Parts: sequence; C-alpha cells; structure tokens
Amino acid sequence: MADRHNRDIERQQAPLPEPLPVPTVDAHAHLEIVTNEAADSEAVRTILDEAKSVNVDRVVQVGYSAEQSQWCVDLANHYPGRVLAAVALHPNEAPVVQDLERDWAIIEKLAQEPRVRAIGETGLDYFRTPPELQKRQQESFKWHIELAKKTKKALVIHDRDSHEDVLSVLLEVGAPEKTVFHCFSGDVAMAKICIERGYILSFAGTMTFKNAPELREAVKLVPHDQLLVETDSPFLAPTPHRGALNTPAQIANIVRAMAAERNDDVAELATALSVNAERIFGSFV
Repeated sequence: MADRHNRDIERQQAPLPEPLPVPTVDAHAHLEIVTNEAADSEAVRTILDEAKSVNVDRVVQVGYSAEQSQWCVDLANHYPGRVLAAVALHPNEAPVVQDLERDWAIIEKLAQEPRVRAIGETGLDYFRTPPELQKRQQESFKWHIELAKKTKKALVIHDRDSHEDVLSVLLEVGAPEKTVFHCFSGDVAMAKICIERGYILSFAGTMTFKNAPELREAVKLVPHDQLLVETDSPFLAPTPHRGALNTPAQIANIVRAMAAERNDDVAELATALSVNAERIFGSFV
C-alpha cells in the first residue's frame, strides 16, 4: 500500500458533505496515506477537524505494516477521545516482507498498547498474490487470528477475491468473539453466512457504486448490531465523488446512502453505528 502514497495525496479531496444529525464513527481509515505526514502534523489535525465538523467525531486508524502500525499507535496516543488504533500486517505485506517473524514480533508488542483495540487489517487477498505465495498469506492470517484471541481484541479482516478461504480459515482456527469484515465485498449469500456466524459487516463507499448492486442488497440484511460504516480513506470515495481523495468526513454520505437502502432514519442509524463501534473497539476516551 505504501507505494500508493504519492498518487493518493495528489488527488483532489472530496468536498465536505452536509453534517449528520448526530455523531458517529469511521471504523476504518488510513490517515497517513491521506496526508503523508507525521501523526502529530497539522495536516492530520485538519482532516480530523473536518470530519468532526460533519459529526464524524471518532476514527479507527488501521495498520497494514510493522512501521505503519507504529504510526497508528502514535496517532491514537496523540488524539485520546478521537482516535483508536488497529495493528497488523496486511495480507499483501505478509508474503513479501524480508523477516515475517520479526514483523510479527513488532505487531505483537504494539498490540499491548492500551489504545490498540483491534488486530487488523489482516486476512487474504488473492487479487495480486500468486498461488505460490498464498500459503504464507494464510499462515499470517492464522497468526493474527490467534493474536486477536490472545489479546481479546477485535479482528479486522481484509478479504479480496478470497471469500471461501477466509471463511474456511475462520472455521478452522476459530474466529475471535469480535470479527469484522472490513469493506465487505461479498454477495447476499456470503452476508447471510457472516450474519449467522455473528460476524460484523463494515460497509464503505463501494456500496454507493453503480456496479455494486449486491452490496446494496447485502446491507439491507444486516441486523443493526452487526453493522459498521467506514471510509477506508483515502480509497473508495463514495458517489458522487468516486475517484476523489477520500477522508473520514465522507462517512456522512455513506451513512445517508445506507439509511436510504435500509429504509432507516439517518439519526437512528448513525447512533446505532456509533454504539456498535464503541462496543467492538471500546471507549475512545
């Protein structure tokens, strides 16, 4: 993911939406890619303040490498009450790092930090990973699952072109009590399996894309207490700003789109999403 920094920060930022009627949470963001700045920089503060101005007042900052997971911890420590962290090796990182066990050791140490509330994003991604590297990816996924259970923290799953194997590994190893499918990308059938197993489904701006009717059908099925919303900033800005630089403020647009699909009241849905985030990740204070 790191090689995408420059082209992501060069994109024009999506304009700020109308504020939500009540505060809610962005359950998955990568602010270091949004800004390409230090955790205590003015650029990061501006992004958080813009989000707060539209009633997105808390953010879960998510890790994808050993070095960047430290950045997540630094950000969460710098913004008590506003930011929590998740730490992990992204499935695309696991097959290519020089010393996987060294990086695991770093992640395990960071996982002990009080403001780290999840292990993620981990999982499987077969989109760019050749078959000969998939086994190492699976080993890393299993390691992260065990770490989540050992630390009693939520597991945040990245799943791309690997639905069947992700579900199989979770059954084989045993899923943590709080298992989150970040940027859910499955169909209605997969959503039903996840709901039955008690997993949490987190929906992003992809739900608003014209080519994603299955996601719009899936989001209608999820019980309120198994639902999260995220931006995956700086990626996946929602319609009508697809292709722009995404920031946590865009949660306001995604929540409204979710509410329309589910026939929910916007304020009630935003409140439920906030309650879920605090239940899964703990208090932001």
